[in-house]
Amino acid sequence: MLMSMNKKALISRVAEIIIFELKLEEVTPETFDPDLDLVNELGVDSMDLATIALVLQDEYRITIDEDDYPKLRNIRMIAEYIEKKQAA
Repeated sequence: MLMSMNKKALISRVAEIIIFELKLEEVTPETFDPDLDLVNELGVDSMDLATIALVLQDEYRITIDEDDYPKLRNIRMIAEYIEKKQAA
């Protein structure tokens, strides 16, 4: 499945935000697997997820309900969530 350039750019930007906020080393937006489970595989906790959600809300001018946090399991899902929120 081919990704649109906008989706690819969105995934890359979300990866940048996560890398910066979590102070990840040894990974770049290009090498960050968009399907990596942030909670189970990367060990992101609820506080980290809340911080990421706040940054995403500011950057993309959307509202992320706390009830939606479980939907934000990987970068691809976060990008799709942002697209849906912006389209609404």
